[in-house]
Amino acid sequence: MRSGPQRCVLLNPHAQGGRAAALLPRLQAALPPDVVLHAPRDLVDALALLQKLPEGSRVVAVGGDGTLNRWLPALLHRGHELGVVAVGTGNDVARSLGLHGRAPLASLVHALNADPRAMDVGCAEWMDPQGREYRVLFLSSFTAGFDSAVVLRTLSGPRWLSGMPRYAWAALTELAHLQTWRLDVTANGKHMHSGPALFASSLNTPTFGSGMPATPAARTNDGLLNLLLAGEFGRLGALGMLPRLLTGTHLGHSRIRTRAFDSLTVSSDPDLPLAADGEFLGYARQLKLSVLPGALAVVGI
Repeated sequence: MRSGPQRCVLLNPHAQGGRAAALLPRLQAALPPDVVLHAPRDLVDALALLQKLPEGSRVVAVGGDGTLNRWLPALLHRGHELGVVAVGTGNDVARSLGLHGRAPLASLVHALNADPRAMDVGCAEWMDPQGREYRVLFLSSFTAGFDSAVVLRTLSGPRWLSGMPRYAWAALTELAHLQTWRLDVTANGKHMHSGPALFASSLNTPTFGSGMPATPAARTNDGLLNLLLAGEFGRLGALGMLPRLLTGTHLGHSRIRTRAFDSLTVSSDPDLPLAADGEFLGYARQLKLSVLPGALAVVGI
């Protein structure tokens, strides 16, 4: 293997319910001679490939937000530059970079050749009910509460649904089992909330859940994350809030609050469901979030 930084393409064949694998022949045919395409069988193979690449290599990830989330620690550890060909179900990272909706081959050429820019990375730390400690990095969102319960619900959704329709189905289904949590929330060292809440989610990107404009003011290079906090809602109130969240008109509601932060702590009773970049993680009662400013070099528009 050559010693200097390289350019390579890593395609997650399981992305988009396995449909991403169909892109392999087209992408392979479009690659210049010095670029190698890999389709790792699983996460172990993908991480091994990323670790073997020379530091500072250009890695084009073909997949969605979940793919980027699982590969993120290795990308940071090796100082790789990230390009994105968005073929996932959510693609909120790609939206924040101006890449969503671009044809795969056009995205590939851009991801291989354009200059990178700095992107912030979120960091969440917690202990689960069994006492195990976790530290997870994320690029788009870290959800806590109802949003994470919806993520878990999407795993059992109809296979023919994807993207925003799948999220909407899961959200409506979860409303039938609606739960609130008693949360204590402190942002930037200042107490913000005590009492029942529907969710307390933190975003690096303006959208989550396949394009919902949850925190329109969010920027991926400002050294801050953005809290979206929903207070106590009943089923009818939450049902009425869902279309407002889908259209970005939720921020005027008296029980919805936002706050830009670089440090956040959340305490919950009972256990709070968690998810990062659309990947369900488990439960916690104590949660700490922070930001790694400009930690990742990524190609955008």
